[in-house]
Amino acid sequence: MCEADSFEKDLQKYSRRDLGILAAIGVGASLFPTPEDALDVQESEVMIDTPDGKCDAYFVAPSKGAHAAVLVWPDIFGLRPAFRQMGKRLAQSGYSVLVVNPFYRKQKAPTAAQGTATPFPEVTPLARSLNETTHVTDAKAFITWLDKQPQVDTKKKIGTIGYCMGGAIVFRTAAAVPERVGAGCSFHGGGLVTENADSPHLLIPKMKSQLLIAIAENDDQRGPEVKNVLKQAFADANLKAEIEVYPAGHGWCPPDTRVYNEDQAEKAWSRMLFLFEAALL
Repeated sequence: MCEADSFEKDLQKYSRRDLGILAAIGVGASLFPTPEDALDVQESEVMIDTPDGKCDAYFVAPSKGAHAAVLVWPDIFGLRPAFRQMGKRLAQSGYSVLVVNPFYRKQKAPTAAQGTATPFPEVTPLARSLNETTHVTDAKAFITWLDKQPQVDTKKKIGTIGYCMGGAIVFRTAAAVPERVGAGCSFHGGGLVTENADSPHLLIPKMKSQLLIAIAENDDQRGPEVKNVLKQAFADANLKAEIEVYPAGHGWCPPDTRVYNEDQAEKAWSRMLFLFEAALL
């Protein structure tokens, strides 16, 4: 889960531009670049049946053909304009992308009234309403839905990416549907290694996917052993994993946060595209 108190404390230290107010109205998303040779895409707001109700989500895919699917788990601030823009950018690179509202059981998106400027006490109860069981049931439901879409090439593996609390959900998705998930990415993911019996890293032996794990420098400072535990776990499972500490603060990837680091976000994005090209076959 996103370490809200630490994230809030670190905002000033790692800020490169103050996007807090812009984020509240979605302006920050327009700062995200469009890929070269971008494909034409079709966007839609969809509702997905799950064992616990209907999940509102954003689905975007190239206008022509069927493509490898990617399931996106947002951070604690949920489905919002910045994540729609990131999903669209990924679709323009040739993927059929589903960005979900993980908090649909409690509230339809937007779930953070002021975007990333929303006080953490207003959003942490939503994050705490999720657990290992909801992560797994949702992952299976979303992948089942994706596999029914004509824009998805079911002969190709699925990718999944998660930000902040979404990093742990990526692990659980890869372990819950190992035959379908070929690659996963955790960007400044929280709670990947814990002392609990349901720690996400304990699921690595159940995976059959390659992972990209991009760790924020301040998260590494608080838990310097995490990267080593992960490296050993992936090595023991004989799975490929790129695990790196980035010189950026927790939350640096979405363009609507005050800790957004464009250079490091672009590096992480390029590594993700490289992984997907190699693994989603």
